[in-house]
Parts: sequence; structure tokens; C-alpha cells
Amino acid sequence: MKRAIIAGAGIAGLATALRLEQDGWRTLIVEQAPARRGSGYLVNLIGPGYDAAERLGLLPVLAPKSLGVFTTVLVRPDGSPKLTVPAAIAEAALGDRVLTVFRGDLEAALFDRVRAEVRFGTTVTAVDQDPSSVRVKLSDGTAEQADLLIGADGVHSRTRSSVFGPDFRVDFPYVVAAFPLSDRGHEGATTYIDVGRTASILELGPDRSAAFFTYRCADPEAELARGPAAALGDAFAGVPFAADLPIPGDVYFDRVSQVVMPRWSAGRVVLTGDAAWCVTLFAGHGAALALAGADRLGAALAGRDDIPAALASWEDGLRPLVIRRQAVARRGMTQYAPPTRFHVRLSEMTMRAVTLPIIRGLVRRAVARQSH
Repeated sequence: MKRAIIAGAGIAGLATALRLEQDGWRTLIVEQAPARRGSGYLVNLIGPGYDAAERLGLLPVLAPKSLGVFTTVLVRPDGSPKLTVPAAIAEAALGDRVLTVFRGDLEAALFDRVRAEVRFGTTVTAVDQDPSSVRVKLSDGTAEQADLLIGADGVHSRTRSSVFGPDFRVDFPYVVAAFPLSDRGHEGATTYIDVGRTASILELGPDRSAAFFTYRCADPEAELARGPAAALGDAFAGVPFAADLPIPGDVYFDRVSQVVMPRWSAGRVVLTGDAAWCVTLFAGHGAALALAGADRLGAALAGRDDIPAALASWEDGLRPLVIRRQAVARRGMTQYAPPTRFHVRLSEMTMRAVTLPIIRGLVRRAVARQSH
């Protein structure tokens, strides 16, 4: 029976463990965080991501958690409506095989299904390998041996830096924040777009509400050092409906980065998810790619003893999709943080245009092409 050590208990790591376990692998997951984390932002499972969720048996668990489609209202700084995009627009563009859930709900569904031992508060501190196995030292003082080490430890991956080097993260002059909201008695989705910044608030009732912020800044590191409350308060000053939100302790607050690598594997070590190809939240397909990557990795490894060859085959098949999603994300940066007032108006014109039936059909076909 083959054994895999997986660094990271997020979507990519848990999905990979679940997929390998379906083929009889034994798995050990190590996670730097002291406990399983929840997140407030939304993830869309579409195209290969939806297909992978189906094959992993997640749809019956996730379907009751689905947020469905909803009307979005583009607002002015005071929250007054400027433009409404009906739910039917999103439904027409995305099609039937799509699932929108909170990231925390997806992670919980995966966590409940894996059989792996999960060691929280633990990281990989050293890696050594030969043609027959890979050996790791862990921060809890133990040493483990396996057939495969999988780095699924996110955009700031320690596995990546220790095995492949530190020079593959590409940082952009933006930060993002996302967090759950307590029920405030409202209902609906509102979005405010201005030069260099976007605030989006989704309120669908208890445990179904969240906020998303992003803005352009000269020094993302300095913004992160200030903390989310101070940084967001200043960045969205003059936008009352956004600036006055209470920020919980489990806020996601980070710089916007992509990971661009020539290879995702070296011998018996492979990276997956954001550790290998982070596309940023601007792409909107990070969770879907993590699931698809896990599903395809399991398929590539199934029944094969030549693990390096299987990893190379997996990468050859997945890389074109990743490249397309990363390109979409780079273009999307001007949509989430428009550089000029002209770009703001252009974004509004685009939103108005998608309400037209002929444009709606074109958008649906374009999304279908990008997702496969």
C-alpha cells in the first residue's frame, strides 16, 4: 500500500488525500495552523471543479449548503442603488453544473470524509529523497517516510521554498480581505466599485453572509502590518456601508500573488493547489482548480509505480488550464481595482451590457470555454 505525506489541510490537501484514499493510499496530513480554519469568502465550483466534486462524492453534502444565484446591486458610496444585475444573468452565464458555497463549508465536507491522520500545529522542516522514497522531518520532532510528498500548503508554501526555491511567487500591488458577517437583518448582494478599490457584501441570512474587499496600494506589506481594521478603514473611508462593518477575528487578509513555476514536481515531491499555481481570488477558480488538480492527480497515479512519470503526465494535462486561469486573473485586476475613472465607467457599461440577451449568450459560451 502506497503512502503519501501531505503538507496543508486546506482544500487542495484534503481533496488530494480523499482522492488518493479512494485508490487505497494511506495518507498523513500535517498542517501549520493549530486547528482547522474557516473562511468567509465564496468559492464557485464550475467546469472541472464541479466534475471533481461530483467524482469525490461531495455534491450530496454541499448541495444543501449552496448559495445559489442572487441579484447583485451596484451601489454608490452611501449604499444607494446605481445598477441591478438580476440573478437570472448569473444563472444564464454559469449554467446548471455550478455550485457556490462558502470555502469553510467545502473544507468541512472534505475534512469529514478523509480518513487521514491530521497533525495540526506541525510543518515539514526537512526533505530528503531517493528514487524509491521520500523522507521528511517534522516540527513535532518526528520523522516520516512515504512514497510521495505533496505540498498543498498554499501561496506561502514552505514545501515549495525548501524543495524548489523561493523565487516563484509574483506579488501584485493589491491586498484582499474576506470575512463572514453576522446576520444584520438585510438580504441581497451589493457591490461598490471605485478607482483602485472594490467592496462587495453578500447578505443571505444567518451563516450565509460575507464581505469581500480589495484595493490597490503601493506597499502591501505595510498594509498587512497595520492589520485589517485600520487598513480597510482608511482604504474605504467615505464608503459608509463598507467602512462600518465589524471585522471578526477570522478575517482573511493578504496580498495578491500568483505562483508561476516551470515544474510542479521534483522526483517524489509534488506541489498542488495554490502552492503550485496560485491564480489569486481575482480568477474566481482557485477552489475549482484545487479539486480538479486533486482528482486528476489521483487518476494519473492510479496503478502506476513510476511516480515521477505519473506526476509529469498529470502536469502536462493540467497546466494549460492553469495558464488560462492565471491570465484571466491578471486581466481581472483592472475590474476589481480599476486604475482610472474611465475603467470604472467601462466596468459599469459591461455590467449593463450583460443584461442584454445576445450578450448574455456570448458570456455563457465564453465562460464554458474558459472552464474546460
